[in-house]
Amino acid sequence: MQPDHSGDTDSLDLAERVAPTLTGPLGRGAARPIGGPLGEHAQVGRQWFWTPLRFALLIAVLALTVSWFGKVACIQQFTNSQGQFELDWRTQRPYITMCYTDVVPLYGAEQLDRPDTFPYKTSFVEDKGKPTQQTRYMEYPVLAGLFQWVNAKLTAGWLDMGLLQALPVAVYFNITAFFLALAWLVTVWATARIARRRPWDALLVAASPLILVHAYTNFDALATAATAAAILAWSRKKPVLAGILLGLGVATKFYPLFLLGVLFVLCLRAGKLREWQRTTVATLVTWLAVNAPIALAYPTGWWEFFRRNTIRPADIDSIWNAISEYSGWPGFDGNLRALQTPTALNIVTALLFLACCLAIAWTALAAPVRPRFAQLAFLLIASFLLVNKVWSPQYSLWLVPLAVLAIPRWKVLLTWMFVDALVWFPRMMYYLGVDHKGLPIEWFLGFVLLRDVVVVGLCALVVYEIYHPERDLVRKFGDDDPAGGVFNRSPDVFRLGRSPVARSTSTDHTL
Repeated sequence: MQPDHSGDTDSLDLAERVAPTLTGPLGRGAARPIGGPLGEHAQVGRQWFWTPLRFALLIAVLALTVSWFGKVACIQQFTNSQGQFELDWRTQRPYITMCYTDVVPLYGAEQLDRPDTFPYKTSFVEDKGKPTQQTRYMEYPVLAGLFQWVNAKLTAGWLDMGLLQALPVAVYFNITAFFLALAWLVTVWATARIARRRPWDALLVAASPLILVHAYTNFDALATAATAAAILAWSRKKPVLAGILLGLGVATKFYPLFLLGVLFVLCLRAGKLREWQRTTVATLVTWLAVNAPIALAYPTGWWEFFRRNTIRPADIDSIWNAISEYSGWPGFDGNLRALQTPTALNIVTALLFLACCLAIAWTALAAPVRPRFAQLAFLLIASFLLVNKVWSPQYSLWLVPLAVLAIPRWKVLLTWMFVDALVWFPRMMYYLGVDHKGLPIEWFLGFVLLRDVVVVGLCALVVYEIYHPERDLVRKFGDDDPAGGVFNRSPDVFRLGRSPVARSTSTDHTL
């Protein structure tokens, strides 16, 4: 039987595939119980079924199953005094069991449990009778909001068929979790396909400690799937498809839009601006095609996502809240009233992110060797999270595939993922409250600062490897930029500090 390479990497790369048991101490140590590192005469790429990609997908399925069991305590039910089923969130259950997920409360809060509602059209009053009372709409971008609504309709259909006697919210959570799991499998698949010679690196995406904790905390796996698939399309020199996928990602979470900036500076350096233009146009057209019908029909509801992000103060997970709590500083805007916009904070975070963008652009255009797409993408998204006023815990999933492609150092990445995942535990204990044997906020903020320091360290490592490409594990083994697409191994036509003379970025002759 002929070996099947359809689910793995290109057959031309099999002989040059990087074996983690030969190139990394973690892979070498992990291989000892099963026979040790790859042998000198071992045949690579001849397994007919268990290719690296399929093995990574299997591990991802197991990790996603474990993650589901971690959340299932939050959809347990009990029988109340009237003999009716009710969701069992008594005695601070979501925080004691650490099973909290936004999916469960949003089912009722966003009016998804009612048959006559539609996101962005239906409004509701929040905190009625309190100083924080306001009229609200669906607070998520269009695709994320429609994703929730469709799952609510699937829940209603499932219950109407009488297939399972359970609370609607429990059925809704399981349907949502199923599609989020599929989205993360797409993320794993795309990462493995991008890595090409390093398909085993996808194991870090499949079994990330962050996915064990946050696969179903919110809907971010949808955005990571669209973003990873867009990078894969770009790497295969399909700029229009990459733009369509980026547009879908932006319609789900806003952060994929930033990758257009990364592509711009790299295409400028490589003289490939026409491809960037095609990707940008495809992104904007796709985003408009998704958003325009909702924006025109329900402009107030469509604007809710932007309004909520504007008036939102510094979140508990942000560096700004940590500084304020430890120092007593009231923040750039002082003590805000309920629903008052933190104008100064918004301006400061925007300016800091702009400064990060300019620094990353300078690095992209001035580095001796053109940086890799994944390196700059990781730097940009990590910078956004570090200086932003909100870093919800599941946002860290955005970094996972980018980090694996940018810094394929298993020990380093697993250390970061473990530290980042640990933030969830003191967070839940803080929400539980000291009066209920929880933890004070100092414990939680200590872990937040530790996470931030580790992410800053990852950024420093990426910058170091950009300026020392011989230390970059991707380039060290013969690749230039696996995610680079049209500028992979292409010559430079523009570089800051040098005349625009064509120069190859391939490092084969320098390493």
